[in-house]
Amino acid sequence: MKIHAIGGYNEVGKNMTALEIGKDVIIFDAGLYLPPIVELEEREKLDIYNERTLRDMKAIPDDLVLDRKGLTKNVRAILISHAHLDHVGAVPYLEHRYNAEIAGTPFTMEVLRELRKEGMKIRNKLRYVHPNSQYIVKGGQEYPAEFINITHSTLQTALIAVKTDEGYVVYANDFKLDNNPVIGKKPNYDAMRKLAQKGVKVLIIESLYAASSGKTPSERIARNLLEDVLLSTANENSLIIITTFSSHIARLKSIVEFGKKLNRKIIFLGRSLNKYVGAAIRVNLCSFHKDMSMFVYRNQINSILKKINKNKKDYLIVCTGHQGEPGSVLDRIAKRETPLVLSNKDNIIFSSKVIPAEVNIANRTLLEKRLKRNGVRIFDEVHVSGHSSREDLRDFIDMLQPEHIIPAHGDMKKLSSLIDLATEMGYKYGKNCHMLQNGEHVIL
Repeated sequence: MKIHAIGGYNEVGKNMTALEIGKDVIIFDAGLYLPPIVELEEREKLDIYNERTLRDMKAIPDDLVLDRKGLTKNVRAILISHAHLDHVGAVPYLEHRYNAEIAGTPFTMEVLRELRKEGMKIRNKLRYVHPNSQYIVKGGQEYPAEFINITHSTLQTALIAVKTDEGYVVYANDFKLDNNPVIGKKPNYDAMRKLAQKGVKVLIIESLYAASSGKTPSERIARNLLEDVLLSTANENSLIIITTFSSHIARLKSIVEFGKKLNRKIIFLGRSLNKYVGAAIRVNLCSFHKDMSMFVYRNQINSILKKINKNKKDYLIVCTGHQGEPGSVLDRIAKRETPLVLSNKDNIIFSSKVIPAEVNIANRTLLEKRLKRNGVRIFDEVHVSGHSSREDLRDFIDMLQPEHIIPAHGDMKKLSSLIDLATEMGYKYGKNCHMLQNGEHVIL
């Protein structure tokens, strides 16, 4: 078999990997590289973006490498691990190049449906695969693909394990080992151990926090942090604004529950929040949607902000903009482009962490300067990561006992940290532990 690194092997994001077996090719993920298009989430019209534009911006994987290798016509399926845009966001721009079904968990497929509603055509059939069930990829032979439940910072994330004659190919990009998730079940450790018993030929694994010592805390910790900030420090005469990842439904659930305890009207603002919450509602994983109100477009948002401005103490706002994205709701509030006027009693809670790209760091720094000019109180990093730290990765590799390891999702420094960990565990670089860059492949 050959493993082709298409995207996400030189950068954080733009994830796409291809498995070639004989005359069959299976694609894992097709994600965006978000820094060039940080404003994408809040654009009300997306027709300025097309495949050519995004290729020029280097915002989508260079899957033309499959054309050059004569493999495009051999693609039998596109398997998506989860609903984050750096894993699924390029699907509407690339899928037309393949005659292949697109398979993922129900929440992930509903997010794709939301993208289709925004005017993007998806021609290939969407296949809904429930967590801990199987999808059969049909080519020269049949390849059972197991979507194994794993925890992350969005719903219904899956480890994808494709059965081949050489053993399982396991795609683990992204995940954490959270034994106390706020929504959903803990990781399916039994299924992972069974994979190890049957034989894992190769593990393709995220390397984002391979250099971070220790274990990533559970989402329950973030929930406790939120409770502490919201219930202990909120001035009852002030406004509360929380910004977080729109796809983090478990975090949104905690925010709504604590907002109710404060007897506040909970207002969600922004197109991105509407997209992910709408997807969660349709798969019955959004129990809190009746306890909040959603406003999507600018005229709606300005109208409700005008009302909130008169009685700030009655409201809790959840909005987009935690990365300082230009045009996001929080960015417009900070620039005083909305009817809401901030004051020194108001609280801004960042239930997030800055994604470490230069454009994000610069945008977020500028946002905080503007907010501070308004005199608000800022609570930063009320958050825990959705990615595995070094000891989680060690436990995971030890559980699966793969014959080969390929680090993914990171620049050279991050991939190297995963290589270092694998070497500590007895793997040999170049023999059964392989470093790939975009456009390269390895033969196993």
